[in-house]
Amino acid sequence: MTTHTQTPARIAIVGDRSPNVTAHQRLPRLLEALADDDRLVLDAYWIGTDHAEEPDAVRGFDAVWVVPGSPYRSEAGALAAIRTAREEGIPFLGTCGGFQHTLLEFARHVCGLTDVAHAENDPDAEDRLIEPLACSLVGHEGTVTLAPGSLAESVLGADRSIERYHCSYGPGRHLDTLRAHGLRFTGEDEHGEVRVVELPGHPFFLATLFQPELFGDGSRPHPVVRALARAAVRHAELAGVPAGA
Repeated sequence: MTTHTQTPARIAIVGDRSPNVTAHQRLPRLLEALADDDRLVLDAYWIGTDHAEEPDAVRGFDAVWVVPGSPYRSEAGALAAIRTAREEGIPFLGTCGGFQHTLLEFARHVCGLTDVAHAENDPDAEDRLIEPLACSLVGHEGTVTLAPGSLAESVLGADRSIERYHCSYGPGRHLDTLRAHGLRFTGEDEHGEVRVVELPGHPFFLATLFQPELFGDGSRPHPVVRALARAAVRHAELAGVPAGA
């Protein structure tokens, strides 16, 4: 067993852990690979979405990762974790359901669209920001084209990538409003549908509808996951620097 002397960065993994979600089952192996192969040591804490409703649930962490597995036990908890990471400059990654709730949080708390809903959580809502996809992406693999100069392009090191999905919901209306308020859409599929978003000016804020957890055989971290780990380690190092140093 490799010995790591680096002080671990603390990462909050927000989601409702389940043995039936492949992404969840891959996380321990990915965290081990980050430490052993990349020297990126993360001390991971699972936080259920119901517990994420607490005001200080993710404060003090060096990164927040809202993982797949929706519908979540608590929509409010998922949104609270995302909001804290966004407002307090904590490195953030949202994947699949985390991507969907990232758009929902931004729409409600930045754009003032307080009545928008997620169709999976509220199928009868009149104003649904997140809607059922015309074609389910469960088990789908497809090309994502990335915007030049974006964080996503920098992280992936290319202008396009083949990615795996496992979802049935995606963004629908109000995207122009989200864009006008500062959210940047930096990845789209073959049909021009939004699949990656990021927030300029934030230390690291990225969300993908695809699941980087499903990359390869699960033994090597996807570049998006590695980038989050690097951002978490930087956050921990900066937090440890005395004022005025």
